[in-house]
Amino acid sequence: MSTTRNASITVVDEDEVGVTSVFKQRGEHALVQEGADHDEVTLVALGYKQEFKRDFTIWESFSVSFSVLGLLPSVASTISYSLGYSGTGGALWGWLISAAAIQATAFSMAELCSSMPTAGGLYYASAVLAPDGWGPLASWFVGWSNFCGFVTGPCSVNYALASMLITCGMITNPDYEPKTWHTYLVLLLLLFINGVVTMQSTWFIGWLNKIGTVWNVAVIIIFVIWFPVGSINHPKTNNSHGVWTTFENGTEWPIGWATIMGFLTTIWTLSGYDAPFHLSEECSNANIASPRAIVMTSQLGLWLGWSIIWVISYTVKDITDVVAGQYGQPFGSLCLQVLGKKAGLAMFSLNIIAQFFVGTGCTITATRVIFAYSRDGAIVGSRWWSQVHPRTRTPVYATWGVLTVSALLGLLMFASPVAIGAVFSLGAIAQYTAFTTPTALKLFFDNGKFRPGPWNLGRWSKLSGAIAVGWWLLIVPALCFPAVKGKDLTPLTMNWTALIYGGVMFLALSYYAISARKWFKGPRVNVETTHEGAEVLEGQVPSEKDADEGKPLQGAESKM
Repeated sequence: MSTTRNASITVVDEDEVGVTSVFKQRGEHALVQEGADHDEVTLVALGYKQEFKRDFTIWESFSVSFSVLGLLPSVASTISYSLGYSGTGGALWGWLISAAAIQATAFSMAELCSSMPTAGGLYYASAVLAPDGWGPLASWFVGWSNFCGFVTGPCSVNYALASMLITCGMITNPDYEPKTWHTYLVLLLLLFINGVVTMQSTWFIGWLNKIGTVWNVAVIIIFVIWFPVGSINHPKTNNSHGVWTTFENGTEWPIGWATIMGFLTTIWTLSGYDAPFHLSEECSNANIASPRAIVMTSQLGLWLGWSIIWVISYTVKDITDVVAGQYGQPFGSLCLQVLGKKAGLAMFSLNIIAQFFVGTGCTITATRVIFAYSRDGAIVGSRWWSQVHPRTRTPVYATWGVLTVSALLGLLMFASPVAIGAVFSLGAIAQYTAFTTPTALKLFFDNGKFRPGPWNLGRWSKLSGAIAVGWWLLIVPALCFPAVKGKDLTPLTMNWTALIYGGVMFLALSYYAISARKWFKGPRVNVETTHEGAEVLEGQVPSEKDADEGKPLQGAESKM
């Protein structure tokens, strides 16, 4: 672990610890008090002091990420894309192809996590793996893209949940005529509840997400059994051959491209497996447990999600009624179509509870991301967002900051359904851009910078990275295409994802060019350090001022 020791402090050797650290670029080493445990030494080797309680095990980390996936509610929120764009054949084959490709992104991310288990995650990795001199810009770009993805998460998930609750009201009371402001008020209430839950202690959050994971798994099991068995239709299931070969084009583009556009269902659903990366500073044995939790989440997401799509494809009878039915909520219409009113409403209600856990998981992960970037001064108001509450040891201010942004994004519903729908594809593009950038930097500009952690892909690392980059190049344009073209393309039918995401990133990069490049240097070390080759004298501990300025220990003698 170290090259120099005395009675009170240790000079950390990052290579021996097994991390890829910013200290390599700076010619420095971190200092840690004797007796620090493995996780604390690993974090200090990355440049950060321990601020959170490590109450999470691999199971709590997995529980949060699996709750963020929320397979059935996430599919329910976006099934109109895969099923509506390309029919049952496109939904089935689309999920299998896209979810398999996503595994390369997840495995590459897990490898990065093992080497750099810090809440900054992808942002930190980009700073370290970028070519010399480009680290601050790379980390700024990834940080803001990740920020866009996560602040849209609570909005999109809770907007879908609010729509489901409104749909329940419409089913139980046929005379009820919902207004847009009804949905918005429900959204605000849900965001407030998410905030109250998320600001609690790490122990409470871990416990709650275990319940959420059990509930999500239980709902999937109930769904895959109840839908085909309890179907009120005759026959209960569709013709097997027809299910796999029926492609109904719901767009004005060729069916092949329409199927790719429908990948949004899979992409948006399988976009929460990065949560263990951002929770790694709260997880014990993080450089092994966190990457394993990432892989467990992505793999279960692939197969359990496919089972959901399979059941939907085999039981749906009228796709048009599901996608454009009277209730405006595809899964609600599907439940009524397959199970009837009473049983359908019961299944729909079980899904609503599962969706609530998805919202809390998204909010938890988003707050950790905002905390990490604020700790490095990358976001306006960083002094507030980086504060950890002394009692709960969680970033309370960051929690309410994220939810405020989500509430403002929710105002898009007053523009048009297409406008608020853009938060789904916006989140997908922003997340996968952040997921893929550090992998691309590692693939093309590594030059020996990357130090594999204890969980790594070995000789398969480059192949996995290449597939991940190729996947990103395919999905970004696909998620920006509108479903119609020509005379049918109007402001109400236009896909505004490119404008919204591009506009935010343009402003972020413009701010970097004008101001931030002068003061933003990437991850900001907040531990004591000493220069390469300096000898630590017994009893000499650097001041916080010296550590912040990257100065060697006072009284240290150079070996050089």
